[in-house]
Amino acid sequence: MKRNVLIIGAGGVAQVVAHKCAQNNGVLGDLHIASRTVSKCEAIIASVHAKAEMKQDGVFEAHALDAMDTSAVAALIGTTGAQIVINVGSPFVNMTVLEACIQTKTAYIDTAIHEDPSKICETPPWYGNYEWKRREACAQAGVTAILGAGFDPGMVNAFARFAIDEFMDEVKSIDIVDINAGSHGKYFSTNFDPEINFREFTGTVYSWQSGHWVENKMFEVGREWDLPVVGKQKAYMSGHDEVHSLAANYPQADIRFWMGFGDHYINVFSVLQNLGLLSEQPVVTAEGLEVVPLKLVKAVLPDPSSLAPNYTGKTCIGALVKGTKDGKDVEVFVYNVADHKDAYNEVGSQGISYTAGVPPVAMAMLIADGTYDHGKMMNVEELAPKPLFTLLDAIGLPTRVKTDDADCAWHEAI
Repeated sequence: MKRNVLIIGAGGVAQVVAHKCAQNNGVLGDLHIASRTVSKCEAIIASVHAKAEMKQDGVFEAHALDAMDTSAVAALIGTTGAQIVINVGSPFVNMTVLEACIQTKTAYIDTAIHEDPSKICETPPWYGNYEWKRREACAQAGVTAILGAGFDPGMVNAFARFAIDEFMDEVKSIDIVDINAGSHGKYFSTNFDPEINFREFTGTVYSWQSGHWVENKMFEVGREWDLPVVGKQKAYMSGHDEVHSLAANYPQADIRFWMGFGDHYINVFSVLQNLGLLSEQPVVTAEGLEVVPLKLVKAVLPDPSSLAPNYTGKTCIGALVKGTKDGKDVEVFVYNVADHKDAYNEVGSQGISYTAGVPPVAMAMLIADGTYDHGKMMNVEELAPKPLFTLLDAIGLPTRVKTDDADCAWHEAI
């Protein structure tokens, strides 16, 4: 059994991960959290103790860390005795943290695909440019590495696998739909790191259709979805992590990702982009200062973690999977609905951070007890989904299934 967890990162998702690890430290053991700014880690630990979240008495310590330094990460793993690393830092650090885990033979979990700070968009399959190149090294070292283990990517990959396994002989399409029907009360903000958020939407939109990669522009393809709880919502086809792994594992299916956007968001985004303020390339001001426009925009926007106290409304995120069973067409929507206010009341974060932060803790628990400790690199759809669903039902993210016949808890649908 693996125990002792090192959390890397100190943002909104890390806060959720910290609280959930504390609630389950009887399984996960000693807890450590590290970031470049140690005071942020200390504040998260203080919030855990303020809510008396530790399931049992135990260690929860903060550490300063430059996660871009593989040797420093490896050294901290050694110092803390961590056997599981949950990486919820910037996607820029994925490869250095992964390499440290391979060197120290430590289980690795992340929630997003690696990004190169100098690039906005990668040619598909994106995982093949970075993480998948370390598959053999993970296998040789016997290191369990679970990639994209948040909600999307993450749970939606498991939703797709579940729908295909339980309801279909053949899969024809997988549409991931992400709708945030909540309101944060700010003029404009992103729900997670603005730099990462904008980078998702300024590059090429890749989808996998008819057995090949299709390219579109952001906001070029939109449609209205009618979803449980949140009702009718407009969403646009976007590029996203899970398309790149699902296309490799289900190449016979059309695979698309859709994200909901309001007109106000699109208008502000378009102005920023047209002015060049979303560029990752540095510019020099008249005063001779070198500035990266995207980082400047990030600096003036609200910190996403600050949105939580006033956030209201719900999210609906799921996978609509179509295929055939016994020669007949089948359509299944596997999904979760989360409430922003409930998330804040429990862990002090908004719903987007909550949905992203709970799944990697569940996966850490399943590594700890051996269920997911396979000693190799895997994307979430390559893992059996039922143990994950069962655990998430218990710790805060229940899975539901909507078919033509019913809308019910996942275990009631099979």
